[in-house]
Amino acid sequence: MTEVPTSTPATLTPHWNEQGLIPVIAQEADTGEVLMLAWMNAEALELTLTSGEVVYWSRSRQALWRKGATSGNTQALVEARLDCDGDTLLLQVKQDGAGACHTGRRTCFFYRPSDGTWQLSEDD
Repeated sequence: MTEVPTSTPATLTPHWNEQGLIPVIAQEADTGEVLMLAWMNAEALELTLTSGEVVYWSRSRQALWRKGATSGNTQALVEARLDCDGDTLLLQVKQDGAGACHTGRRTCFFYRPSDGTWQLSEDD
């Protein structure tokens, strides 16, 4: 077991930005694959933790967004972690349906740098 430095607090609370949001990384629990980056407010986090169904905050719609409510591509919470600074959440999820991305892909991260531009990766 790794020793925890004495300067590491035993508890920590999320540090919300000026808009009352925190960035959230969604990761497939079984494989470790990074699926997407989204945002949560305190209500979205509370709903996620109590229901087990992932709820985000849509910055464009200024509304709660239950992942997969319209597409069927839902995320079930397996575990939630807060980073060491308290300013980023990691959600380990079970992704159901076609994928996490609104484009229909499994992950939102499918562009790679090549010759000074970002190119669509055909193997994603």
